[in-house]
Amino acid sequence: MDYLQHPFDSKRHTVFSKKGMVATSQPLAAQAGIEVMQNGGNAIDAAIAAAAALTVVEPTSNGIGGDAFALVWVKDKLHGLNSSGPSPQNISPEAVKALGHEKMPVHGVVPITVPGAPAAWAELSRKFGKLPLAEALKPAIRYAEEGYPLTPILGKYWKLAYDKFKTSFTTEEYQAWFDTFAPDGRAPEIGEVWSSPGHASTLREIGETDARSFYEGPLAEKIANYVQKHNGFLSKEDLAAYQPEWVEPVSANYRGYDVWEIPPNGQGIVALMALNIFKNLSEPKWQSAQTYHEQIEAMKLAFTDGKEFITEPSEMPVSTEHLLSDEYAQKRAGTVGETASLPEPYELPKGGTVYLSAADEEGNMISYIQSNYMGFGSGIVVPETGIGLQNRGADFSLEAEHPNVLRGGKRTYHTIIPGFLTKDGKAVGPFGVMGGYMQPQGHFQVVTNTIDYLLNPQAALDAPRWQWIEGKTVLVEPHFPNYLAQELVRKGHQIQIETDGGAFGRGQIIWRNPETGVLSGGTESRTDGVVAVW
Repeated sequence: MDYLQHPFDSKRHTVFSKKGMVATSQPLAAQAGIEVMQNGGNAIDAAIAAAAALTVVEPTSNGIGGDAFALVWVKDKLHGLNSSGPSPQNISPEAVKALGHEKMPVHGVVPITVPGAPAAWAELSRKFGKLPLAEALKPAIRYAEEGYPLTPILGKYWKLAYDKFKTSFTTEEYQAWFDTFAPDGRAPEIGEVWSSPGHASTLREIGETDARSFYEGPLAEKIANYVQKHNGFLSKEDLAAYQPEWVEPVSANYRGYDVWEIPPNGQGIVALMALNIFKNLSEPKWQSAQTYHEQIEAMKLAFTDGKEFITEPSEMPVSTEHLLSDEYAQKRAGTVGETASLPEPYELPKGGTVYLSAADEEGNMISYIQSNYMGFGSGIVVPETGIGLQNRGADFSLEAEHPNVLRGGKRTYHTIIPGFLTKDGKAVGPFGVMGGYMQPQGHFQVVTNTIDYLLNPQAALDAPRWQWIEGKTVLVEPHFPNYLAQELVRKGHQIQIETDGGAFGRGQIIWRNPETGVLSGGTESRTDGVVAVW
């Protein structure tokens, strides 16, 4: 039986609930959030539970050793949490080049930065949760100890990673990855049960110490010792010094709605910049090649500038305020013509991320995202802990004049972005689309689908997507209308039709009716997503 074969069209409907809702890319993670909510937790506790569970039930896209961001709506106010970690203090372009690298490597110990996810769980729990962190982590610990059967898309990406790693991860530092994720000398199959006792032990220790063991205790020592044993840079001092940062979210008003993102070092402003540029062009029309053309051109311009300028805010050569200004948007919109443009090209790599949203009957809502970057991240797993470490440092430049140049203690340009929508000062709800550099493009398309065309949450996610890659190259999904693709080709776009939707992001949406409190949710048809309700 082929669990990835779907010869017939199928559809999902929007899910409704009153008391609580959790939308994730994995059924067990969504259920973990609802379980914690039913045991007295709120939406924030539920999100922590789901996030921790996702490190177990979707390790192909995130892990304990990754970063996290959140937008939290509590008591009619939106709060932003940046829990991305900096590079090690003792790293530098010269030190990396001395190891024989001309640019930042993608895998191994060198691109490892301080993980922020455990600190995010502890900080969210402390500030907004109703339950102790240890309670919120119980479902994830259970899944890790007892094991769970792999879902179809999870199994697909696990096998792809294993097939790649078995030929490229041949040195000693990668052995713990195979011990943890391929214990029988192969990737687990779809429907096969996989467990990770070390993962369970680590989560239990994080819960019992409010994550301090991960940054100052035995777990920190294991992480630093293993990285430094293999000539990496991350140290115990780097871990001990880490604190997540509460930030003021940034927004753009799009046709009466405020779209919110985390400010740089994240790439959320790219979505806002693109929306600002696009609203200065012609009125959007349903299934119009002209509208798609203008959307693609707006995104090209926003991404070109975003990749050029986004880094630590203190080191950006232009301010976030200017990039979100009417002046900037109008100036960039004025460069959009009737045919595809050729901006300065960027080669955009693929990403590995999980996004989730949660809401409860009290009106609390959270948009949350965490990632190891590029699937399993660096490929480095701390032995017997289940801690897979991220490779977020791969995005640093080694060029001295680039704003995102590598420096010790610096946060890099960051791809993962949670989104949130409000109208007239009231919450509409959380949304997000995971997937590396697809994320702002997914945010842009979900927002325009929702606001311009009044699509319900599920339809807004299911709509065929496009993805600008570089230059004039645009990928479209298999079910993207062919007549539109042909018209875009005539406008100069180089359209490539993909064989499946895996590269086009995976999202979740929860909207709240401000009059009734009723929640409506959609989940991603491109993955194993579920909306769990209470």
